Amino acid sequence: MVVIAALVIAGAYLVFGLTGFGSTVIAVPLLAQLLPLKLAVALMLLLDFSAFLGFGLRVRRGIRLDETGRLLPTALLGMALGMTLLIGVAESWLLGLLGLFVLGYAAYGLLRRGLPGRLPRWSALPIGLVGGAFSVLFGTGGVLFAIYNAGRIDDKSELRASNAATIAFSAVVRLVLFGATGLLAQEGLWLLVASMLPALALGVLLGHRLHARVPAGAVVRVVHAVLLLAGISLLVRVLASA
Repeated sequence: MVVIAALVIAGAYLVFGLTGFGSTVIAVPLLAQLLPLKLAVALMLLLDFSAFLGFGLRVRRGIRLDETGRLLPTALLGMALGMTLLIGVAESWLLGLLGLFVLGYAAYGLLRRGLPGRLPRWSALPIGLVGGAFSVLFGTGGVLFAIYNAGRIDDKSELRASNAATIAFSAVVRLVLFGATGLLAQEGLWLLVASMLPALALGVLLGHRLHARVPAGAVVRVVHAVLLLAGISLLVRVLASA
C-alpha cells in the first residue's frame, strides 16, 4: 500500500512540477482507494503546504488583491460548511460526491476548447462557497478558484500569483480547522507524511526537469483522462458497497 501511495504522490507532484497545479485533485481520488478519505485529505493538505512553501513564495508578486479579496470571504464560509460535512457525513456519501466532482472536472477539461470566457464579478459568491467546501472535503477546491481567476485575470503572471495566493490561504485555514478538530492527530498520519516526502521531492524535481520538454497541454489532457477513470472507479466502489 505504501509503495502504491508513493507512486501516486510522485505522479501527482510530477504534474505539479510541470504545470504548477493539480497535485491534490489527482492524488486524492486515487489515494481514497487505498486510505480512509479523511486520512488521504489530511495527508495531501500537509504535503501541499510543504510544496507551496517553496512554490508560492516565489510568485507572491503580482497578486490581484481585488479579485482574491472578492473570492476569499465566501471561500471561508464554504470551508466552514465543508468542515461540518466532513465531520458529520458518512464517508460513502462523501466518496460519491468526490467521484461526481472528479467526473465533472475531467469532462470540463476534456471538452473545453479555447480560452475560458469572462466571468462576472458575482460568480465569486458561488465559486468561493463551493470551492471552499471542496477544499476542506477533498482538497480539490483550488481548481474552482483557478477557474474563477482565469475568468477574471488576463495577465499570466498575475494569474499565477493569484492562484498560488488563493491556494496558500486555503491551506493555512484548513491547517487551523484540521488541527482544531483533531484531523491532524489521526493515527499514522505524520509517519505517512514523512514517508511520502521523498516521493513528493522526486515528482517535483522530475516535473521541473521535464517542464521545457513536455507540452503542458498534453500533460493536462492525460491528467483529465486519469481523473475520468478515477471518478468512475470511485462511483463504482460506492455503488458496490451500497
